[in-house]
Amino acid sequence: MCFAAAFLALASFVAGPNVALAAAPQHHDQVPGFYRLKVGDLEVTALFDGTGAFDPHWLNGTKATMDGVVKALHEDSHMLDVADTGFLVNTGKQLILVDAGAGTWWGGGAFGRLAGSLRSAGYTPEEVDIVLITHLHSDHVGGLTTQDGKRVLPNADVYVAKAESDFWLSPEIAAKAPKDAQPFFQSAQAIAAPYIKAGKWHTFSGSEPIVDGMQLVPLPGHTPGHSGYEFSSKGQKILFWGDIVHALRVQLQHPEVTAIFDIDQTSAAAMRDQLLPKLAREDVLIAGPHMNFPALGRVRKEGGGYYWAPVVFTDRWDEK
Repeated sequence: MCFAAAFLALASFVAGPNVALAAAPQHHDQVPGFYRLKVGDLEVTALFDGTGAFDPHWLNGTKATMDGVVKALHEDSHMLDVADTGFLVNTGKQLILVDAGAGTWWGGGAFGRLAGSLRSAGYTPEEVDIVLITHLHSDHVGGLTTQDGKRVLPNADVYVAKAESDFWLSPEIAAKAPKDAQPFFQSAQAIAAPYIKAGKWHTFSGSEPIVDGMQLVPLPGHTPGHSGYEFSSKGQKILFWGDIVHALRVQLQHPEVTAIFDIDQTSAAAMRDQLLPKLAREDVLIAGPHMNFPALGRVRKEGGGYYWAPVVFTDRWDEK
């Protein structure tokens, strides 16, 4: 009887924890939305803003190419998945944000996580010194300003190409723009307004220095003043290329395919054609805000096109 009782007690002890483990609730949250790496002495942090899908109707290509895209999309519904990402560069002297995400200005609630990602990465919006804007589409600048006109980054000076600022902030150009384009002008003007009022909005028109170790890279086509920013440190480089590519699995294989958001379709395709072989040849690290998070990687040549070689996760971020 003693043996039987002991056996039952042991069985109860073993079974009890298993039952408890089986009943443990699932957790639906994910890890914080940031990823760090080093570029020379620079600390670069990708800041997740949200995910979405690129509509195939937003792409322009030959009938054969677009028929292939539609077929591939049926086979893989995630083929046109995109992200929205901003990037923080800590130089040791300044905290610089390249693009600010969508905030609540684009995406119907799918985006707007960048400020939270910034905090998760150990920084606060008040600490950001400079914002470098690739262009004034709301998915790149919406995170600057709340819907009620408050600056999210109250101490930051914002820099954007003069051609870009002059275009999107012009009431005259906006008045003549197609109806479908009107929201882009309206949001750009509302987002910029509080920074202009505070004397925090700055434009550049050449290669004037803004940040030590950073070179302006004009990339017109997508928008009139679309700009890239190349940072260098200890022989290493990273290029923040804005919207050179939206749909990576289409436009890297077919660089001639453009997006309806490209103001100058011909120039956008030509710029991509010019840039991709150079980046592949020079093995430049790229920060592409619409690539899958962490949106950092390199372009590799493959046949008649290219493919994206993403940065691989490591917890030894300071050695990469």
